[in-house]
Amino acid sequence: MDLFHREVRGQDTRNSRECQFCRQLDPNFAQRRPMDRLVQSTQEDVAAAHLTEDGYVRHRIAELARKRSLNLVPEALGKSA
Repeated sequence: MDLFHREVRGQDTRNSRECQFCRQLDPNFAQRRPMDRLVQSTQEDVAAAHLTEDGYVRHRIAELARKRSLNLVPEALGKSA
């Protein structure tokens, strides 16, 4: 396995719940695949708790959008890409 892909740990959906952070901040949350909405129930609503890589990435995008809306990201950083 290369370093760019998350290791599958055989997580079961019975031990998971929907991410409340993503539910509140992502306007397209309802259109996500069901597995991409879930986080491990034993962890907080953080990106690393998501069961899928797509869920992780979408959570991080929501975090960045929130920081941008709160002006926590300098404008120069936003224009550097």
